[in-house]
Amino acid sequence: MNNIVRIDTIRHLNELYGFEQLNPMITVGHYKGEPQPGETTYDFDVYAIYIKETKGCELNYGLTKYDFDEMSVAAFAPGQKVTSVVRTGQKQPRWTVLAFHPDFLSRTALGRKMSSYGFFSYNSNEALHLSQDEVELVQSVLSLIEREMRHAIDRHSRNLIITQIEVFLDYCLRFYERQFYTREIINTSVMERFTCLLDDYIAGRLEENGLPTVAYFAYNLNLSPGYFGELVKMSCGITAKDVIAGRLVNAARELLSDLSLSVTQVGERLGFEYPQHFVRFFKRRTGQTPKEYRNIPIN
Repeated sequence: MNNIVRIDTIRHLNELYGFEQLNPMITVGHYKGEPQPGETTYDFDVYAIYIKETKGCELNYGLTKYDFDEMSVAAFAPGQKVTSVVRTGQKQPRWTVLAFHPDFLSRTALGRKMSSYGFFSYNSNEALHLSQDEVELVQSVLSLIEREMRHAIDRHSRNLIITQIEVFLDYCLRFYERQFYTREIINTSVMERFTCLLDDYIAGRLEENGLPTVAYFAYNLNLSPGYFGELVKMSCGITAKDVIAGRLVNAARELLSDLSLSVTQVGERLGFEYPQHFVRFFKRRTGQTPKEYRNIPIN
């Protein structure tokens, strides 16, 4: 049976796991309890970043399974749901969580910056895996947050805590980028499949299905759009959207070389709903309109 738990406040999260209530807007909790076999879906209305301390983590990456001994980090944002499956005989779980209500960041620079932390949109199977040194580093930042939470509240309290939250998130961002770089073999496999899917799509599906999207390829590679986009950017130096656009431009050039096709027909074959959209796309990417491209002298 699937239990559904809504975590709508920090107090609710603290009560759920027996953590001390120090601040109604933020908590750092350390859990070491008995595993309860079953399936639970958590519905988040707060930001929550979990550091899983129990070793022996299985990660599903694309269509392949990998085992990691490092500790892992998973991040969830308000409005997201995640399902946890605990099996009979599973080891006693140990994890630490940093959780804070979005209102805690209201009218702050960090609040405006939160959308830049793309890892909140990653799937749980795209968790961040940390070395022991990295775990100790992020744990030290959490210790500073805890220390400040226990300090008598004054006019500096909120700013100091938010500063440390930003440091923690920035470290997570750095470690994710390290993870993209170091998984060379895995990333190469994903990029090869992406290239094949893209070529196949452009070769035969444009008129039927319209322009290809980043979400389409991410779905077919069993990755979240955010994680897939970051992986492509780290591997290629450009965004997945730019990779797709570049391949479309090449296909457009090939079709425009066939003078029996009108510009409108070329746009239709490439999946553009309106001719003017194709013209704008081509000019933005090449600096020329399709007609200007066709008028270039061939020496």
